[in-house]
Amino acid sequence: MIYSEYGKTGAKVSAVGFGGMRFDESKSNEENAQLLLYAQGKGINYFDTAPTYCGDTSEDIFGIALKQMADTRDSYYVSTKGMPVDFDTAGKARAQVEKSMKRLNVDRIDFYHVWCIRRVDQYELAMKKGGQYEGLMKCREEGLIGNIVISTHLPGEKIKNIISKNEFEGVLLGVNILNFPYRWEGIQAAYAAGLGVVAMNPLSGGLIPKHEDKFAFLADGDETPTQAALRFCINCPQITVTLAGFTTKEHIDTACTIADAAKPFTDEDIDRVRTHVSENMNALCTGCGYCLKSCPENIPIANYMQIYNEKVLFNPTEKEMLEKMKFNHEWGLLADRAAGAGDCVECAACEEACTQHLNIIERLKEMDAWEKTLKKK
Repeated sequence: MIYSEYGKTGAKVSAVGFGGMRFDESKSNEENAQLLLYAQGKGINYFDTAPTYCGDTSEDIFGIALKQMADTRDSYYVSTKGMPVDFDTAGKARAQVEKSMKRLNVDRIDFYHVWCIRRVDQYELAMKKGGQYEGLMKCREEGLIGNIVISTHLPGEKIKNIISKNEFEGVLLGVNILNFPYRWEGIQAAYAAGLGVVAMNPLSGGLIPKHEDKFAFLADGDETPTQAALRFCINCPQITVTLAGFTTKEHIDTACTIADAAKPFTDEDIDRVRTHVSENMNALCTGCGYCLKSCPENIPIANYMQIYNEKVLFNPTEKEMLEKMKFNHEWGLLADRAAGAGDCVECAACEEACTQHLNIIERLKEMDAWEKTLKKK
């Protein structure tokens, strides 16, 4: 197992982290808890969960395992989270920290996330006077938590802006071999500032292992596309920990084998992956972001095009795309939009800037129709 320092915290963490969001819910909490013990035996020492994962059972599952691991408490790190929209005062934030500690059976939480920042106003809510961040600062002073970190779904440029304020010790963000250009500016900024960088969704939410035939171009030599995707994040020097959601011991074995065997990615390797993905996804948005700087209406074009990728790849029904759009409006890529698809003035500046030469205007028209359908519901 590869270990590296989490930013400037002094914590030596494993390159593979245990993500507590993929437990087999048909099994008992006690059965699922055994996966944490197995992972610890394989060298994993970073365990990440959240209150609502797996039907709100994940923290309880962790608590069963962590109680059994108590005699080695100083050898591993526990991470959990709280949303500023739910815990918008210092008092609520503290109460939630104490609740998580009780469920997790620990006397401290090593990394506590201001969780699921999808819009800048949610970050601002967390940072307001008397808000969540103030409560977490007090918890840190009292030793209830070790480090205050942030979990975000914002694009790279906005992540960079938050990082520049020097309020957090690390950042958790969604990044994988397919979408990394979309958040790369934020990752590089965090790395340069000496923050820990934790990658979630390294397999694109399960998309890559479910459709390996479509992503065969990712593989190198005898590896599978899934292994290539894990290797990209695990062995990227700018990423401290890669969270994998484990359901079986075999999943743990796969991730740990990759961490043990693969060599770190160089900047040249990353550029080569970027080119390779671009060449093999010529009908898909790669998230490079060049279009974002060209739009006079500030439409988050790359965000829309990332969602449209689903249609290109899998030809879903209109109902499925509407559900995808609704989710992204509330929780995903469109939650922080400054303008909508219908605001397009067809200036074509985005199409001129697009490295994939996509028919962006026509795609925006189609997505505008979906958005109008959603408004009627």
